[in-house]
Amino acid sequence: MNSGRDLTVVNGSAAAFDERFVVGFIDADRSEARLPLTVAVDVAFERVPPARSIPSYKGQRNNPGWYYSCTVGAHVEYESWLERDEAVALDFDAQVIGYAAQPFWLFWSEGLRPRSHAPDFFARLDNGDGVVIDCRPAHRIMPRDRAAFDATERACAEVGWSYRLVSDHDPIWLANVRWLAAYRHPRFRVDTVALALLDVFTEPEPLISGARKVGDHVAVLPVLYHLLWRRELAVDLAVRLEGSSLVSRRSR
Repeated sequence: MNSGRDLTVVNGSAAAFDERFVVGFIDADRSEARLPLTVAVDVAFERVPPARSIPSYKGQRNNPGWYYSCTVGAHVEYESWLERDEAVALDFDAQVIGYAAQPFWLFWSEGLRPRSHAPDFFARLDNGDGVVIDCRPAHRIMPRDRAAFDATERACAEVGWSYRLVSDHDPIWLANVRWLAAYRHPRFRVDTVALALLDVFTEPEPLISGARKVGDHVAVLPVLYHLLWRRELAVDLAVRLEGSSLVSRRSR
């Protein structure tokens, strides 16, 4: 990597790369592959297995785990609470049609020093665009981290991807979305109840009174929350979600 050239075996054949940025990832055959970023841009990184394993051990300071994503239809691994919250946010985002954690290693050189970085997520939007995401609290971003994030942003710009560094989420918005996420699974959709709710909320209506118009609110509310998660119903998530929150059918 010091000379800017990398002789790499990809799918059993050797290829000399003279590229500024190179990515290493696990391909569809579960084999390790390494390609110039400009070539790998067409890889469906939203569907690749993790290129980097997340450690889990007693006494560690961060909090790894798994989040079941309805967008992906599978569990997505995270390494911290911030990454977990971003996985939820991506799952809730209507523009995101798929995403993966630890999708690839990015390799580049700083002078004669080889550098590498594994972004936290890659997301695919419904218009085909790619988004690369890193998650790090602002107070924990050290100079070496900043250099890696800046290099990743430059790499993304070269291939037309967006780059996002997430340091936090709005706490009220996040609390609301995490509440709705508990009702994200399709099992919470009861079609007869859902249709009745969509009819009731054709015009803005307080959440709890609208639910009671359909039936026993204890049975109706899970369906209502699912419709809010699916964005078939709309509510202002910038303020605390309560029984008095105005809910309406989302305009098509």
